[in-house]
Amino acid sequence: MKLIKSIFISVLVLPMWITAQESKDSVAPATKAKLERTAFESSALIDNQTNVVYTKGTIEFTMNHRFGLVNGTNDMIGIWAPANIRLGLTYSITNCIAVGLGASKDNRFMDFNLKGALLKQTRDNHMPISVTFYGNAVRSDLPKSTFKNDSDRFSFFSQLIIARRFSPNISVLVAPSVSHYNYIERPMKGDVFAATVGGRVKITPSAAVIVESTIPISTYKGSNDIKPGIGLGLEYSTGSHAFQLFVTNYKGIMPQQNIVFNQNDFFRSQYLIGFNITRLWHL
Repeated sequence: MKLIKSIFISVLVLPMWITAQESKDSVAPATKAKLERTAFESSALIDNQTNVVYTKGTIEFTMNHRFGLVNGTNDMIGIWAPANIRLGLTYSITNCIAVGLGASKDNRFMDFNLKGALLKQTRDNHMPISVTFYGNAVRSDLPKSTFKNDSDRFSFFSQLIIARRFSPNISVLVAPSVSHYNYIERPMKGDVFAATVGGRVKITPSAAVIVESTIPISTYKGSNDIKPGIGLGLEYSTGSHAFQLFVTNYKGIMPQQNIVFNQNDFFRSQYLIGFNITRLWHL
């Protein structure tokens, strides 16, 4: 009797066990979502940063150049006017973190910067955007007589870059930021919030139209009220370098300098010609 009961139970349970095993085997192991290609080809977009963080072991050399204002006099569209230039090196510690150093002519700025990819866009849109943090600390090496205290030499900048690659040809970013100066003369503000909007549209496999604008949110009343930044240009890029040529009303190269002090009004023809060059080496 026990044998019959055992056979009967086995006949009932075995088909259910087999079905359960088949269902378990039919579920494919979870696969890691593939990352979308980077929204931008360069780490810079005219006067701002993009979400790009290069792969581990990449060294990036950057040269940012700004000619003088185009004022219609005998200055060769600003080329003969006083220029501003920055040279910088950035190293990718990991695929998500990069650190850099740079030196600028105006105000004798020395800068340390950090960039970290927090989120990356995936091809299946499970993660529809990329989010990257960018921050810097800048020290002015002007003579001591320029500052009351040594701490007055320092300024800081923090930005959250939200980017999306809508198609192989169109990419857009939005980036809120805050600039801080340890010392600034009144009625100017030591902390200024701003928002940047930028985009890139490819017109050939290696060339694109680029545009960006930075609007200060924290403003103050007076003759020195902050003017928004506007830039428009062309970008040519390959796998190891990018060249951007543009017009902009920002004379500075450090973002906090531009956001807090810019007095050039793009719509009153107060603009200049600039270019950015980046070169990559993979270790």
